[in-house]
Amino acid sequence: MYVLFVCTGNICRSPTAERLATAYATQLQMTNFTASSAGTRAMINRPIHPAAAPVLEKLGGDASNFAARQLTPRIASDADLVLTMTQAHRDTVLELAPRQLHRTFTLPEAARLAAEFGPDKLSDLPRLRAYLRAGEAPDITDPIGQGPEIFSEVGSQIAELLPPVLELCQRSQV
Repeated sequence: MYVLFVCTGNICRSPTAERLATAYATQLQMTNFTASSAGTRAMINRPIHPAAAPVLEKLGGDASNFAARQLTPRIASDADLVLTMTQAHRDTVLELAPRQLHRTFTLPEAARLAAEFGPDKLSDLPRLRAYLRAGEAPDITDPIGQGPEIFSEVGSQIAELLPPVLELCQRSQV
């Protein structure tokens, strides 16, 4: 199971999601799980943002040895599931890798579908997408240029959205 997280610069939201997903998957003993991240306008080779790193670590993730990377068609195409932070990021992924339509969701969309509609496996998500109404799964705010409280709120939001998605990933591996 390979999950790709996508945001803009790949220094705040998507690495937070990547590293928390990896930590949570370890807790769930998901041995065949890999997470990575990329940015639509990545700050290539930069570490996790200095205001995002302590938030990530407080939530149980590891901020060390991270280098931002640019989203490419190949990176997007290789994923079993692509989770973006915004609808605009989702659209960018689909421009680069249109065949990933049934595997690409915003993180809030995937979390809501996994938590509220009882899919048995990842392949159930595309048919459930029709149950989402516009605005029901809002984008995850970009914390860049904001204060520490916004970084903390964004980290907490990501941490809350990941468990139902990871549990679905775990069921899909069986």
